[in-house]
Amino acid sequence: MSENKFIINARENGEYMDYRVLNKRIRGAVADGWEHIVVKNVNGQRFIGAGIKKDITLELFGDAGLDLGVFMEGPKVIVHGCSEYLLGNTLNKGEIIVYGDSWDITGMGARGGEIYIMGNGGSRIGIHMKEFKENVPTIVYGGSVKQYCGEYMAGGIIAVLGLDFTDAIKDRSKPMEKKNIDPKKIKLMECELAQTDLGAGIHGGKIYMRGDVREELLGIYASNKEMSEEDQRELNEILKKFCDHFNVPAELLKGEKFTKIAPSSSRPFGKAYAYTPV
Repeated sequence: MSENKFIINARENGEYMDYRVLNKRIRGAVADGWEHIVVKNVNGQRFIGAGIKKDITLELFGDAGLDLGVFMEGPKVIVHGCSEYLLGNTLNKGEIIVYGDSWDITGMGARGGEIYIMGNGGSRIGIHMKEFKENVPTIVYGGSVKQYCGEYMAGGIIAVLGLDFTDAIKDRSKPMEKKNIDPKKIKLMECELAQTDLGAGIHGGKIYMRGDVREELLGIYASNKEMSEEDQRELNEILKKFCDHFNVPAELLKGEKFTKIAPSSSRPFGKAYAYTPV
């Protein structure tokens, strides 16, 4: 079955399928042994791929609803469109690739896996991410993000690249995918890539932002750190994967400066608590 695809149409008789019905069909296909499942006409259905623990490919055409990939452990999810809030909520393992934007709270509490988003993000990206040994969750945004990116991070990696794909999309009437992106028309954004309170309350992990980051944008307990050789090697691997997913020429980002944001202390909240003997 691995060479074939199981096709689900999320719109039947002119009506979009209820998310519970759609997810039941996806789970049924997984139970039947299908390794590549394609869902067409996705239109905001929630919880797609929730809790699946198989090494399958789930390909979605359309715009997915909130909590895509929640508690997921293993699958590769490709979204030919945008994603709503809470993408990869508490992701344990797997890969999510979005050919569009993904808004607030992406990767909340993620404990592993990788999330690659071609476009822009909203607020509180990567809130409460964590890591353990080799399990290091990664979130990469091709565009920019808003407030509180990396809030209360305890581990993991967030990278924000500041790329503009507006003129690079060849045909907007077709599904977004690698072959529909003109690499010669991808540009570098010239604006700031994050808004206020960047890394607020961060006590583990790191954030890589292309360009300089003003101190005024940093949240409490976040600070700018020097990029080490290990950091640069790590970032180069992330950039290579992102460029391959979205048809970005590697030379576009080669030599670009990145700023590392990390905790100012391993116990940033230590002074916020007091012990009073009884």
